[in-house]
Amino acid sequence: MPLNDDCRALMARINKKYGPGSVVVASKMPSVPRFTSGSLSLDVMLGGGWPGNQWNEILGAESSGKTTIVHKTIAANQQRDPGFTTFWVAAEGYDHEWAKILGVDVDRVIVFETNAMEDAYSEMIKAAESRAVDAIVLDSYPALVADDESGKDMDEATMASGARVTGKFFRKVGAATRRSLVEEERPLLCLIVNQFRDSIGVWSPAGTPKTSPGGRAKNYAYYTRLETSRTEWIDEKRPGGSVRVGQVIKVKTLKSKTSAPQQVASLRFYFANSTTTGIRAGEYDLASQLITQGIYHGLIRLEGAWYKYRGFQWHGEKKLTSAMREDLDIQQQLADDVMSIIRTGDA
Repeated sequence: MPLNDDCRALMARINKKYGPGSVVVASKMPSVPRFTSGSLSLDVMLGGGWPGNQWNEILGAESSGKTTIVHKTIAANQQRDPGFTTFWVAAEGYDHEWAKILGVDVDRVIVFETNAMEDAYSEMIKAAESRAVDAIVLDSYPALVADDESGKDMDEATMASGARVTGKFFRKVGAATRRSLVEEERPLLCLIVNQFRDSIGVWSPAGTPKTSPGGRAKNYAYYTRLETSRTEWIDEKRPGGSVRVGQVIKVKTLKSKTSAPQQVASLRFYFANSTTTGIRAGEYDLASQLITQGIYHGLIRLEGAWYKYRGFQWHGEKKLTSAMREDLDIQQQLADDVMSIIRTGDA
Protein backbone atom coordinates (compact mmCIF):
# COMPACT_ATOMS: atom_id res chain seq x y z
CA MET A 1 0.00 0.00 0.00
CA PRO A 2 1.47 3.41 -0.96
CA LEU A 3 2.20 6.00 1.70
CA ASN A 4 -0.45 8.61 2.37
CA ASP A 5 0.12 12.31 1.77
CA ASP A 6 0.89 13.01 5.44
CA CYS A 7 3.69 10.39 5.48
CA ARG A 8 5.22 11.77 2.30
CA ALA A 9 5.07 15.29 3.72
CA LEU A 10 6.78 14.08 6.91
CA MET A 11 9.57 12.48 4.90
CA ALA A 12 10.00 15.55 2.72
CA ARG A 13 10.32 17.80 5.77
CA ILE A 14 12.96 15.60 7.43
CA ASN A 15 14.98 15.18 4.23
CA LYS A 16 14.88 18.91 3.63
CA LYS A 17 16.14 19.62 7.14
CA TYR A 18 18.79 16.89 7.48
CA GLY A 19 19.66 16.16 3.86
CA PRO A 20 18.44 13.77 1.15
CA GLY A 21 18.32 10.14 2.28
CA SER A 22 18.00 10.97 5.98
CA VAL A 23 14.66 9.15 6.04
CA VAL A 24 13.58 6.46 3.57
CA VAL A 25 10.91 3.81 3.21
CA ALA A 26 12.27 0.60 4.77
CA SER A 27 11.58 -1.47 1.64
CA LYS A 28 13.94 0.79 -0.33
CA MET A 29 16.86 0.36 2.06
CA PRO A 30 19.83 -1.70 0.83
CA SER A 31 20.20 -5.08 2.52
CA VAL A 32 22.86 -5.58 5.19
CA PRO A 33 26.11 -6.39 3.34
CA ARG A 34 27.96 -9.56 4.35
CA PHE A 35 31.61 -10.54 4.54
CA THR A 36 32.70 -14.16 4.46
CA SER A 37 34.61 -15.53 7.44
CA GLY A 38 36.48 -18.01 5.27
CA SER A 39 34.56 -20.84 6.94
CA LEU A 40 31.26 -22.17 5.60
CA SER A 41 30.11 -23.32 9.04
CA LEU A 42 30.87 -19.93 10.57
CA ASP A 43 29.16 -18.09 7.70
CA VAL A 44 26.05 -20.23 8.19
CA MET A 45 26.08 -19.56 11.92
CA LEU A 46 26.30 -15.81 11.26
CA GLY A 47 23.35 -15.93 8.87
CA GLY A 48 25.44 -15.45 5.74
CA GLY A 49 28.71 -14.01 7.05
CA TRP A 50 29.87 -11.06 9.13
CA PRO A 51 27.38 -8.15 8.94
CA GLY A 52 28.95 -5.09 7.37
CA ASN A 53 28.93 -1.50 8.65
CA GLN A 54 28.53 -2.82 12.20
CA TRP A 55 30.91 -3.73 15.03
CA ASN A 56 31.51 -7.38 15.83
CA GLU A 57 33.31 -8.88 18.82
CA ILE A 58 35.30 -12.13 19.03
CA LEU A 59 36.13 -13.11 22.58
CA GLY A 60 37.38 -16.16 24.44
CA ALA A 61 40.22 -17.51 26.52
CA GLU A 62 43.85 -17.23 25.45
CA SER A 63 44.92 -19.39 22.48
CA SER A 64 41.33 -20.26 21.61
CA GLY A 65 41.56 -19.17 17.97
CA LYS A 66 40.34 -15.56 18.10
CA THR A 67 43.08 -13.92 16.03
CA THR A 68 43.21 -16.93 13.71
CA ILE A 69 39.54 -16.44 12.82
CA VAL A 70 40.21 -12.76 12.10
CA HIS A 71 43.20 -13.55 9.88
CA LYS A 72 41.25 -16.22 7.99
CA THR A 73 38.41 -13.70 7.51
CA ILE A 74 40.77 -11.10 6.06
CA ALA A 75 42.46 -13.68 3.81
CA ALA A 76 39.13 -14.96 2.44
CA ASN A 77 37.89 -11.46 1.59
CA GLN A 78 41.22 -10.57 -0.01
CA GLN A 79 40.80 -13.60 -2.29
CA ARG A 80 37.34 -12.40 -3.30
CA ASP A 81 38.35 -8.78 -3.81
CA PRO A 82 41.85 -7.87 -5.08
CA GLY A 83 41.39 -4.34 -3.72
CA PHE A 84 40.38 -5.39 -0.20
CA THR A 85 42.46 -3.40 2.33
CA THR A 86 42.59 -3.69 6.13
CA PHE A 87 43.46 -1.19 8.86
CA TRP A 88 44.80 -3.31 11.74
CA VAL A 89 45.32 -1.76 15.19
CA ALA A 90 47.91 -4.03 16.79
CA ALA A 91 47.77 -3.48 20.53
CA GLU A 92 49.70 -6.71 21.05
CA GLY A 93 51.99 -6.57 18.02
CA TYR A 94 51.42 -7.99 14.54
CA ASP A 95 53.02 -11.27 13.45
CA HIS A 96 53.16 -10.83 9.69
CA GLU A 97 54.87 -14.19 9.13
CA TRP A 98 52.02 -16.07 10.83
CA ALA A 99 49.50 -13.92 8.97
CA LYS A 100 51.06 -15.02 5.66
CA ILE A 101 50.82 -18.69 6.69
CA LEU A 102 47.10 -18.10 7.32
CA GLY A 103 46.74 -16.80 3.77
CA VAL A 104 46.82 -13.04 4.37
CA ASP A 105 48.36 -10.77 1.76
CA VAL A 106 50.22 -8.51 4.19
CA ASP A 107 50.84 -5.96 1.42
CA ARG A 108 47.17 -5.06 1.79
CA VAL A 109 47.22 -4.70 5.60
CA ILE A 110 48.01 -1.35 7.21
CA VAL A 111 49.30 -1.92 10.75
CA PHE A 112 49.08 0.73 13.48
CA GLU A 113 50.97 -0.53 16.55
CA THR A 114 49.81 1.16 19.74
CA ASN A 115 48.36 0.23 23.09
CA ALA A 116 47.19 3.78 23.84
CA MET A 117 43.41 3.42 23.98
CA GLU A 118 42.49 6.96 22.99
CA ASP A 119 44.91 6.92 20.05
CA ALA A 120 43.64 3.55 18.83
CA TYR A 121 39.99 4.58 19.00
CA SER A 122 40.65 7.97 17.40
CA GLU A 123 42.41 6.42 14.39
CA MET A 124 39.74 3.73 14.03
CA ILE A 125 37.07 6.43 13.81
CA LYS A 126 39.11 8.38 11.24
CA ALA A 127 39.71 5.22 9.19
CA ALA A 128 35.98 4.51 9.12
CA GLU A 129 35.19 8.11 8.13
CA SER A 130 37.79 8.12 5.36
CA ARG A 131 36.23 5.16 3.50
CA ALA A 132 39.81 4.34 2.48
CA VAL A 133 39.80 0.76 3.86
CA ASP A 134 37.47 -2.21 3.72
CA ALA A 135 38.10 -3.61 7.20
CA ILE A 136 39.08 -2.31 10.63
CA VAL A 137 40.51 -4.74 13.19
CA LEU A 138 41.49 -4.16 16.82
CA ASP A 139 43.60 -6.95 18.33
CA SER A 140 43.02 -6.79 21.15
CA TYR A 141 41.04 -4.72 23.63
CA PRO A 142 42.66 -5.99 26.88
CA ALA A 143 46.07 -4.73 25.75
CA LEU A 144 44.85 -1.12 25.46
CA VAL A 145 45.68 1.35 28.21
CA ALA A 146 43.56 4.44 28.80
CA ASP A 147 45.34 7.77 29.35
CA ASP A 148 43.84 8.03 32.83
CA GLU A 149 45.50 4.74 33.78
CA SER A 150 48.73 5.33 31.89
CA GLY A 151 49.39 8.56 33.77
CA LYS A 152 49.21 6.97 37.20
CA ASP A 153 51.85 5.09 39.17
CA MET A 154 51.61 1.33 39.62
CA ASP A 155 50.32 1.69 43.19
CA GLU A 156 47.50 4.08 42.20
CA ALA A 157 44.11 2.55 41.44
CA THR A 158 42.02 3.40 38.40
CA MET A 159 38.43 2.19 38.20
CA ALA A 160 36.59 1.64 34.92
CA SER A 161 38.59 4.22 32.96
CA GLY A 162 38.83 1.90 29.96
CA ALA A 163 35.12 1.14 30.07
CA ARG A 164 34.27 4.85 30.05
CA VAL A 165 36.50 5.52 27.05
CA THR A 166 35.12 2.47 25.23
CA GLY A 167 31.55 3.62 25.83
CA LYS A 168 32.44 7.01 24.38
CA PHE A 169 34.07 5.35 21.37
CA PHE A 170 30.92 3.43 20.47
CA ARG A 171 28.78 6.54 20.87
CA LYS A 172 31.03 8.45 18.45
CA VAL A 173 31.92 5.75 15.92
CA GLY A 174 28.34 5.11 14.80
CA ALA A 175 28.32 8.10 12.48
CA ALA A 176 31.68 7.08 10.98
CA THR A 177 30.57 3.54 10.08
CA ARG A 178 27.09 4.55 8.88
CA ARG A 179 26.56 4.29 5.16
CA SER A 180 23.89 5.73 2.83
CA LEU A 181 20.34 4.41 3.12
CA VAL A 182 19.61 5.04 -0.56
CA GLU A 183 22.89 4.58 -2.42
CA GLU A 184 25.15 1.56 -2.74
CA GLU A 185 28.36 2.30 -0.85
CA ARG A 186 31.40 0.11 -0.27
CA PRO A 187 30.68 -1.66 3.03
CA LEU A 188 33.04 -1.83 6.01
CA LEU A 189 33.95 -4.87 8.11
CA CYS A 190 34.62 -4.07 11.77
CA LEU A 191 36.13 -6.66 14.16
CA ILE A 192 37.36 -6.31 17.74
CA VAL A 193 39.13 -9.09 19.63
CA ASN A 194 38.55 -9.40 23.39
CA GLN A 195 39.54 -11.92 26.04
CA PHE A 196 37.63 -13.33 28.99
CA ARG A 197 38.72 -12.49 32.53
CA ASP A 198 37.69 -14.10 35.81
CA SER A 199 34.94 -12.13 37.53
CA ILE A 200 36.51 -11.35 40.89
CA GLY A 201 34.26 -11.41 43.96
CA VAL A 202 31.43 -13.23 42.18
CA TRP A 203 30.43 -16.82 42.95
CA SER A 204 28.79 -19.30 40.64
CA PRO A 205 27.83 -22.96 41.19
CA ALA A 206 29.08 -23.70 37.66
CA GLY A 207 32.63 -22.64 38.50
CA THR A 208 34.55 -19.38 38.31
CA PRO A 209 32.36 -16.85 36.49
CA LYS A 210 33.95 -14.93 33.63
CA THR A 211 33.48 -11.48 32.23
CA SER A 212 34.72 -9.50 29.24
CA PRO A 213 36.64 -6.30 30.02
CA GLY A 214 35.37 -3.04 28.60
CA GLY A 215 32.19 -2.50 30.56
CA ARG A 216 28.62 -3.30 29.66
CA ALA A 217 28.02 -0.48 27.18
CA LYS A 218 30.00 -2.28 24.47
CA ASN A 219 27.74 -5.33 24.70
CA TYR A 220 24.79 -3.23 23.53
CA ALA A 221 26.85 -1.65 20.74
CA TYR A 222 28.03 -4.88 19.12
CA TYR A 223 25.93 -6.32 16.31
CA THR A 224 27.35 -9.79 16.88
CA ARG A 225 29.38 -11.28 19.73
CA LEU A 226 31.14 -14.61 19.22
CA GLU A 227 32.70 -16.77 21.91
CA THR A 228 35.60 -19.05 20.96
CA SER A 229 37.01 -22.02 22.85
CA ARG A 230 39.34 -24.92 22.13
CA THR A 231 37.49 -28.21 22.56
CA GLU A 232 40.19 -30.69 21.56
CA TRP A 233 43.59 -31.13 19.95
CA ILE A 234 44.18 -32.81 16.60
CA ASP A 235 47.00 -35.34 16.88
CA GLU A 236 48.49 -37.59 14.22
CA LYS A 237 50.51 -40.76 14.58
CA ARG A 238 54.05 -40.50 13.27
CA PRO A 239 57.03 -42.85 13.51
CA GLY A 240 58.16 -42.78 17.12
CA GLY A 241 55.00 -41.22 18.54
CA SER A 242 52.31 -38.68 17.78
CA VAL A 243 52.44 -35.08 16.62
CA ARG A 244 49.99 -32.29 17.46
CA VAL A 245 48.97 -30.66 14.18
CA GLY A 246 45.81 -28.70 14.99
CA GLN A 247 42.90 -27.94 17.22
CA VAL A 248 39.11 -27.86 17.08
CA ILE A 249 37.79 -24.32 17.60
CA LYS A 250 34.25 -24.11 18.93
CA VAL A 251 32.47 -20.86 18.11
CA LYS A 252 29.16 -19.79 19.68
CA THR A 253 27.04 -16.71 19.05
CA LEU A 254 26.43 -14.84 22.30
CA LYS A 255 24.57 -12.13 20.41
CA SER A 256 23.39 -11.73 16.83
CA LYS A 257 21.03 -9.07 15.49
CA THR A 258 20.75 -10.66 12.05
CA SER A 259 20.48 -14.38 12.78
CA ALA A 260 19.52 -16.83 15.51
CA PRO A 261 21.53 -16.53 18.75
CA GLN A 262 23.24 -19.37 20.62
CA GLN A 263 24.33 -21.12 17.43
CA VAL A 264 27.46 -23.30 17.47
CA ALA A 265 30.08 -24.12 14.84
CA SER A 266 33.13 -26.38 15.10
CA LEU A 267 36.18 -25.52 13.01
CA ARG A 268 39.01 -28.02 12.55
CA PHE A 269 42.08 -25.82 12.18
CA TYR A 270 45.59 -27.05 11.35
CA PHE A 271 48.62 -25.10 12.57
CA ALA A 272 51.01 -27.72 11.12
CA ASN A 273 51.01 -29.75 7.91
CA SER A 274 48.92 -32.93 8.07
CA THR A 275 50.35 -36.05 6.43
CA THR A 276 47.11 -38.02 6.72
CA THR A 277 44.68 -35.45 5.27
CA GLY A 278 47.01 -33.34 3.13
CA ILE A 279 45.75 -30.17 4.81
CA ARG A 280 48.49 -27.58 5.08
CA ALA A 281 49.42 -25.39 8.02
CA GLY A 282 47.13 -22.39 8.38
CA GLU A 283 44.07 -24.04 6.82
CA TYR A 284 40.66 -25.20 8.02
CA ASP A 285 39.38 -28.67 7.20
CA LEU A 286 36.85 -27.21 4.78
CA ALA A 287 35.84 -30.62 3.44
CA SER A 288 34.42 -31.67 6.82
CA GLN A 289 32.47 -28.41 7.02
CA LEU A 290 31.05 -28.86 3.53
CA ILE A 291 29.94 -32.42 4.25
CA THR A 292 28.37 -31.50 7.59
CA GLN A 293 26.46 -28.55 6.12
CA GLY A 294 25.51 -30.47 2.98
CA ILE A 295 24.00 -33.34 4.94
CA TYR A 296 22.31 -31.06 7.49
CA HIS A 297 20.58 -29.01 4.78
CA GLY A 298 19.54 -32.05 2.79
CA LEU A 299 21.79 -31.40 -0.18
CA ILE A 300 23.86 -34.54 0.28
CA ARG A 301 21.65 -37.62 0.55
CA LEU A 302 22.69 -40.92 2.07
CA GLU A 303 21.20 -43.93 0.33
CA GLY A 304 22.57 -47.13 1.81
CA ALA A 305 26.35 -46.80 1.62
CA TRP A 306 26.14 -44.19 -1.17
CA TYR A 307 26.36 -40.41 -0.74
CA LYS A 308 24.63 -38.51 -3.56
CA TYR A 309 24.71 -34.85 -4.57
CA ARG A 310 23.66 -33.22 -7.87
CA GLY A 311 24.21 -36.30 -10.01
CA PHE A 312 27.47 -37.23 -8.27
CA GLN A 313 27.71 -40.26 -6.02
CA TRP A 314 30.39 -41.70 -3.78
CA HIS A 315 30.55 -45.10 -2.09
CA GLY A 316 31.45 -44.50 1.53
CA GLU A 317 32.44 -41.50 3.60
CA LYS A 318 36.15 -41.74 2.71
CA LYS A 319 35.50 -41.30 -1.00
CA LEU A 320 33.08 -38.45 -0.30
CA THR A 321 35.67 -36.70 1.86
CA SER A 322 38.40 -37.25 -0.73
CA ALA A 323 36.21 -35.75 -3.46
CA MET A 324 35.38 -32.71 -1.34
CA ARG A 325 39.08 -32.09 -0.69
CA GLU A 326 40.21 -32.52 -4.28
CA ASP A 327 37.41 -31.18 -6.52
CA LEU A 328 37.27 -27.39 -6.25
CA ASP A 329 34.23 -27.13 -8.52
CA ILE A 330 32.16 -29.42 -6.27
CA GLN A 331 33.38 -27.49 -3.23
CA GLN A 332 32.20 -24.19 -4.69
CA GLN A 333 28.89 -25.59 -5.93
CA LEU A 334 28.01 -27.13 -2.57
CA ALA A 335 29.04 -23.97 -0.69
CA ASP A 336 26.87 -21.87 -3.04
CA ASP A 337 23.92 -24.21 -2.56
CA VAL A 338 24.21 -24.04 1.24
CA MET A 339 24.48 -20.24 1.26
CA SER A 340 21.50 -19.98 -1.09
CA ILE A 341 19.40 -21.84 1.47
CA ILE A 342 20.65 -19.54 4.25
CA ARG A 343 19.90 -16.37 2.25
CA THR A 344 16.37 -17.47 1.34
CA GLY A 345 15.60 -18.55 4.89
CA ASP A 346 14.71 -22.11 3.91
CA ALA A 347 17.11 -23.66 6.42
